[in-house]
Amino acid sequence: MSTATARYAGHLRTEATHVASGTTILTDAPVDNHGRGEAFSPTDLVGAALGACMMTIMGIVAERHDLDLTGVRWDVTKHMLADPRRIGQLDVVFRLPATLTEKERNLLEKAARTCPVALSLNPEIRQQVQFEYSA
Repeated sequence: MSTATARYAGHLRTEATHVASGTTILTDAPVDNHGRGEAFSPTDLVGAALGACMMTIMGIVAERHDLDLTGVRWDVTKHMLADPRRIGQLDVVFRLPATLTEKERNLLEKAARTCPVALSLNPEIRQQVQFEYSA
């Protein structure tokens, strides 16, 4: 069975549907590439997937160790290259609770770096990942 089905909606937009849940994602070409920038671009989704995957793997590890990461936030910044047009770098900054011990921090950071998306991306795409700890 398919993971997703999709259709081209015209005007540089797509709509993908997750088969198991029925959830949809819309994409739009970015303004700098002939689009309107009114939704995630496909390359934006790659960056969002990297952050979400890292957070999911940290969440799995956190649950195993009775750590509550509810409310953890992160930002992703995508840097494009021009020729050929492609992702050159993804910066991910996680904001985690300052109450985590050094051992817990190391465990979570190591887990994040082993997420399947991070390991699947072309090695030419730089992944700059930072972990900030604050109250």
